[in-house]
Amino acid sequence: MVHRDYYDTLGVTPQASDEEIKKAYRKLVLQFHPDRNQGSREAEARIREINAAYEILGDPEARKSYERLRFGLAGPRASAGYESEPEETLSPQAVLEAMETKLRDEARKELFAVLMQQFAVLKEELAVIRERTVARQGYDAFREEIVRERAREVLGRFVSPEMESRRQRLLDVALRMMLTQGVAGTGEASRLEWVKRQLQDAYYRGWIDGYAEACALLYVRR
Repeated sequence: MVHRDYYDTLGVTPQASDEEIKKAYRKLVLQFHPDRNQGSREAEARIREINAAYEILGDPEARKSYERLRFGLAGPRASAGYESEPEETLSPQAVLEAMETKLRDEARKELFAVLMQQFAVLKEELAVIRERTVARQGYDAFREEIVRERAREVLGRFVSPEMESRRQRLLDVALRMMLTQGVAGTGEASRLEWVKRQLQDAYYRGWIDGYAEACALLYVRR
């Protein structure tokens, strides 16, 4: 499958202003409008792509989320006509895995930064983890499985409403990107829900990663 980028779809650069994006969108809508291209399946497909791209890039908040998740072909097309597709292709699974990796990394960095501002709380967490580790194996050591177990227990303590809102925005944009890429399907509800769960799980695992990374940084064996 061809890997599509929303900036590429609208024929603009990532540096384009909101007004430039709006103008590009209007121009393409006129060019590929069904009334001007009656019976053209290619035009129908292009107008769907154009609308999907503008739904994200035309919304300032959604665009910010897209910038954090964006990956794919570099640079806009030379023109906005019926040009041939780029040769670079990715399998649906590869596209989904790339998005999962991106979401997981975003979440990891986010929670790690939060914990780095709460040293006292993090030291309390390490004390609990150390006590649990010694009780299980008889000596102190950094056991990542125990750290991750603790993370799942206390994650809600560190995830603020703002972080949850940001997660929802990113997941919404990520899912729409997967729809555009054809990964989530268009008429398969079960496939769409499965992809949605995959993305949600990736973000959750990233939060767990961030907790474990912060603990590993401050851990000192006694």
